[in-house]
Amino acid sequence: MNTQETIDMFDKYVIANYARLPRVIVKGEGCYMYDADGNKILDMFPGWAVSAIGHCHPKVVEALRKQAGELLHIDNTFYSEPQGQLAKLLSERAFGGKCFFCNSGAEANEAALKLARLHTPSEKYKFITAEGSFHGRTLATMTATAQPKHHEGLLPLLPGFVYVPFNDVTALEAAFSDEVAAVMVEPIQGEGGINIAAKEYLQAIRRLCDESGAVMILDEVQTGIGRTGKWFGYQHFDVEPDIMTMAKALGGGVAIGAMMAKEEVAASLVPGKHASTFGGNALACAAAVAVIEAIEEGNLLEHAAELGQYTKDKLEQLRQKHFIIESVRGVGLMIGVQLTSPGTEIVDKCLEKGLRINCTQSTVLRFMPPMIATKEQIDQAVDILDAVLTESSK
Repeated sequence: MNTQETIDMFDKYVIANYARLPRVIVKGEGCYMYDADGNKILDMFPGWAVSAIGHCHPKVVEALRKQAGELLHIDNTFYSEPQGQLAKLLSERAFGGKCFFCNSGAEANEAALKLARLHTPSEKYKFITAEGSFHGRTLATMTATAQPKHHEGLLPLLPGFVYVPFNDVTALEAAFSDEVAAVMVEPIQGEGGINIAAKEYLQAIRRLCDESGAVMILDEVQTGIGRTGKWFGYQHFDVEPDIMTMAKALGGGVAIGAMMAKEEVAASLVPGKHASTFGGNALACAAAVAVIEAIEEGNLLEHAAELGQYTKDKLEQLRQKHFIIESVRGVGLMIGVQLTSPGTEIVDKCLEKGLRINCTQSTVLRFMPPMIATKEQIDQAVDILDAVLTESSK
């Protein structure tokens, strides 16, 4: 089946809720993906930041093969070793919490919101989230997402959500009341444009939650599992959440989400209050265990921190050359290039030249390279962007 035949099949049978690029991807390997026409593409935004240790990492592939021959899925009325092992590995690398497993970041955030309500008194029903946030596309997580464009056509939203400007401590303090059950925030806003939380902002959330008996929820769906050069984004800010969510990089390409909660908070999630049929299945958990092991065996946390600085330096050099680049920001391998004008056409032209990056919020280019990327691959990516910007300025 050629490219056009596949596209025609999608047009006839698949709901068109994605603005798809006219490429059929048939293979992924390391930092590259390959389309049906034989084109090799350097992927600096792999799988929407899911394939953080590269496409089809050999350790993950081998873990999947082994697990597939033993047990794919068993319902959660039984125990399974891969799920317990994964929970232990995550807890030891975070704040010692307990885990609930599901299938996506949105599901993890739904679980976090429910747990916050269950753990706090009944009069506490409000949630504070930050403008520019993105927490998912279910009704609750979409409501938590404080961006009007995601709400269009879906009003009225769920009640109880209060929005405050990101990094505005004064507004945060003003929004607090005895009715607040939790604050949910990303340490670094991803879809919002790679906006980094101020240390004082996160610490203010911690203080206000402690003072009022509310719960601090950190959405680490993008920042978790090594993306920032530490296991979790919060570890850069000298603060600990009560609840944390993760997904994307966790499964190395396999669908999995997780919510971690401090033991005293986790105790409020009792049988019958929440569940996920496929959550914590043996196949996904085996893949996630392999991801954690691959990161440690390859010293990828240290590499992500070093390569992230190298990438920012290279992009900063590009800023000196191209007036369209206003600024470069990021932590580890979560990097945004702020443009002075829309960047979608730049992304499209980069893809034509064999480079995959992303544009969010109209004017922010996102670089989120695999943690296994080399400096030579970063150089190649920056050179392609440089060529595109040069051509576009003529």
